[in-house]
Order: sequence, then C-alpha cells, then structure tokens
Amino acid sequence: MKSGKKVAMLVIMLFILSIAAGCGGGSQETGGNAGDKADTINVGINVELSGGVASYGTNARDGAVLAIEEINKAGGVLDKQLKGIERDCKSIADEAMSVSAALIGENIVAQIGPLTSGDVAGSTPVMMENKVPLIAPAATAANVTVDDKTGKTRDYIFRVCFIDPFQGTLMAQFATDNLQAKNAVIYCDNSSDYGKGLAEYFEKTFTENGGVILAKEGFVKDDRDFRAALTKIKGLNPDFIYVPGYYQEVAPLIKQARELGITVPMGGCDGWDSPDMVSVAGNEALNNTYFTNHYSSQDKDPKVVKFVEAFKAKYNKEPDAFAALGYDSVQIMVQALKDAGEADPVKLTEALAKIKDFEGITGKMSIDEQHNPVKAGVVIEFKDGKQVMNTRIQP
Repeated sequence: MKSGKKVAMLVIMLFILSIAAGCGGGSQETGGNAGDKADTINVGINVELSGGVASYGTNARDGAVLAIEEINKAGGVLDKQLKGIERDCKSIADEAMSVSAALIGENIVAQIGPLTSGDVAGSTPVMMENKVPLIAPAATAANVTVDDKTGKTRDYIFRVCFIDPFQGTLMAQFATDNLQAKNAVIYCDNSSDYGKGLAEYFEKTFTENGGVILAKEGFVKDDRDFRAALTKIKGLNPDFIYVPGYYQEVAPLIKQARELGITVPMGGCDGWDSPDMVSVAGNEALNNTYFTNHYSSQDKDPKVVKFVEAFKAKYNKEPDAFAALGYDSVQIMVQALKDAGEADPVKLTEALAKIKDFEGITGKMSIDEQHNPVKAGVVIEFKDGKQVMNTRIQP
C-alpha cells in the first residue's frame, strides 16, 4: 500500500474510533457482559446484514452467534465468556473497512467476516495495520490471503472456506467423471473476479482432462435478460454449461435456459446457495443442475446432525453453507485461543497458522502456509426444488 493511502486510512480510522458506537448502522452484542472486560473476550462480527449479499451475511452471523452461545454455555474459553459484537458492512467494501476500524476500538481479539472476497479486501488493510486476525467464512478468491504483488501470505488474514482454484477444479472433475461431459460452454459473471476466476480454473482442469470448451459467454451484475446468449449456446448443443456467478443472476438465467429448451446439465458454485434459486427459477427448471459447496445439511456425520438440529431449534430454518462456515469460523478461533493459552491477537494469529485436523461442521481442515484450509468439497444437486448432496470430493 502506498504511503498516501496509509495516511488516508489512518485518518479515517481515527475519525471512526472517535464515533465508534455509531458506525456500521448500529451494533448488537452476543454473550458476555458489556463493559466487563476482565471476564469477556470480544469478537467482532463484520458481515453483510443488508445490501446485495445480505442473505449470506445474515446466515453466517446466525451460525457465529450459535457457536458463541454454545461455547459460553459450556463454560467459555480461557475461563472467560465470548462477546460477539455484530456490525453491518452493508455489502460495501469501504463500509467493511470502516466497520473493522470501529471494531478495533472495541478491543476485539479477532474479527469474523466479511463474507465476500471484495468486502474482505476492504477490511484487510485495517486488520493488517492493527495486527488483529480476520477469519473469512466464505471469501473464496485466491488473493484474499495472499498479496498479488508480492506473493506473500497476509499474516493476519485466514479463511475456513475452500478457494476458487479448488472449487473450479472440483466442478470440472465432476463434469467429466460423473456427467461424462466431453465438451462444455462457460457462461460467466464477467463483472466479478469471483466468476472470472472460477471460469479460469474450470477451463484449465476441464481441458487438461480432455474436454473441449465450445464457447465462452459473459453477463454482468444485475443483468436479467440472457436469451440472446442462451440462444447461441443452444445452437452449440454442449454436453454441459458452467455458470459461475451469484444466485441473483443465475436463477433467472437458468429459468430462461429451460424456457428456450436447453435441457443439458448446468453447473455452478457456492454463489448459487440461496433459497431464491428455487423461488425465482422454479423447481422443474433446476432439475439437472449442480453446484459446488462447502457442506450439506443432509450429511449424516453426528456433529453435522447436531449442528443442524441446534440451528433449526434456534432459528426455525435450515442452516445453509454460510451458516455452517460462520459457525466454523468461531469454533476454529476458539481452538486457536486454547492453543495460544491467552486472548492476545498476535498469539492467536500464530496459533491459527498452526491449526491441524480441526473437526469442523464443513469438514476436517488444516491451515496451510497461505492460511487456506485443506479440506474436501461437496457437489449439491437440485431435485424438485430440494438441495440433495450428490458427492464429496477430496482435495
């Protein structure tokens, strides 16, 4: 970061710290006792509770809050109670930075969130400057934890989700091995690094496996009419269509594809994981579609079953992958706190970097040298409007 930007950032931080209580659209606290610093460990929850990806942030927040409540009920950690301090970054990267600065003023030991890679990028300079770890539940872009310019791992940035290179590779493997696709069309969200990165890794693996990419088409955020490109794609008669993007665009895209008579399997990514996929696209249109994800609520692993039951009891809804990742973000932080033996952000960071074989709801994971989890992924299939776990693929 250039020196001018550092100065600007510090000015913003000082201003925000002077009005910390009013930042980020208000805040809520979970667990602990406000003001009782000796008996609590403050944890920032900086997530998208409004804006374009509010469903992601809300569900991750719910998972994190459930984890905090369970930990406190079991006696806390290091003889202290956790206190979650929730703030809304509004799905805006600049707001994520401001929220992080305010949370630093609350003496947090770590920050959970934000969810998207862009919002994490907004928050990163503040966390790095103040040497407080950020645990990203669902930011999958490769450069979240590694500086593009230097190739160095960002010391204080971690995540519990798999990364886009793995996610794109996983779907390419599934298309060739499970669906026997010999050729494919990529129809990608060209307005996001997320969509473009996934397309790149899918193409690389698919062609290495002997597949042929017939064409690459693109859409951008807020597009709602996809018929022209879909008509071209239909004429190519592909075995498979890969659509890396977010549910807001993907749901109407799939609906229109089926209306045009495109019946071939379509695949995507964790950005598809939303109830709005079904409400917009419809049950029938989603048949024969698949997406990569971090976990399945249908997994029969006892710890997953227990988590799903507890989440449903508290929130009266099914926990999606973002809820599970929010839960895992808190739990892996707690494991690192125990390993560190003290609630110090720098010591916690060192312990996070050494995590091995952590048993999370989204799978067993170890943190590698780039602060990414080494873990499996799953492929989810839509059947009559229901998400059904199809297969699990190891890294």
